Amino acid sequence: MIKRGEGACLVCGKPVVYYEKARRMECEICHRQFESHAGCEEGHYVCDECHGAKGIQIIMEGCKSSTSRNPAEIMQGLMEDPYIYMHGPEHHVMVGAALLAAYYNSGGFAAGAADTADVRVMAEDQPGEAAGRREFEHALEEMRARGSEYPGGSCGLWGCCGAAASTGMFMSIITKATPLTGRPWGLSNRMTAEALREIGELGGPRCCKRNSFTAAAAAVRYVKENLGVEMEFPEKIRCRFSGENRECLRKGCPYYGGNQ
Repeated sequence: MIKRGEGACLVCGKPVVYYEKARRMECEICHRQFESHAGCEEGHYVCDECHGAKGIQIIMEGCKSSTSRNPAEIMQGLMEDPYIYMHGPEHHVMVGAALLAAYYNSGGFAAGAADTADVRVMAEDQPGEAAGRREFEHALEEMRARGSEYPGGSCGLWGCCGAAASTGMFMSIITKATPLTGRPWGLSNRMTAEALREIGELGGPRCCKRNSFTAAAAAVRYVKENLGVEMEFPEKIRCRFSGENRECLRKGCPYYGGNQ
């Protein structure tokens, strides 16, 4: 399989192209059939599950072991792994998982944290640090499940970037939102909207790294304002991946310059 940085297609390295109408495609790895709007110039297709499998495992392990309160720092460390590709649906899990780790390390799962009317953001009714840890690890697994369901390419095809949706999933998980809750339901939808607005203002084409940093920054501010839990975030992020991105905005991106 092609290594990161050698191109967009994991099979041959050629650029990925998108189709207006979905086509029946066979995954080159698992050989299952899918309807897809994307394939490479040579016709290869890799399904979301195969594309993100190893990367998502790395994300889970990295977030469980992190002690950082800074989701950007957590993501930058994860992004260095060769199985976190330049673009891909693994970012739909990574944003929310990094936020969960930073939130946990900032005391967000401690009993009583951000306990406000109609929003319960705390460990289950079991005292002690162990309960908070169990709640955090359960939340990470839920993030893996939800984020893995969000399709690649949704930024352009659905008009809702997966990095933004990941912040909404994060908010839903920590506030225990469901379709029937009150304030948690509103907080979760507004979280996605805030992240999506900031991503949209930067414009396209897609960049999973740019969108991930932008979404996480919006979430850090939003959590502080609405839940009172303060995570950390750098004043300046310098991306180290522009050399791997054929569509990089370069000086049009607020994170450009880290690998120059």
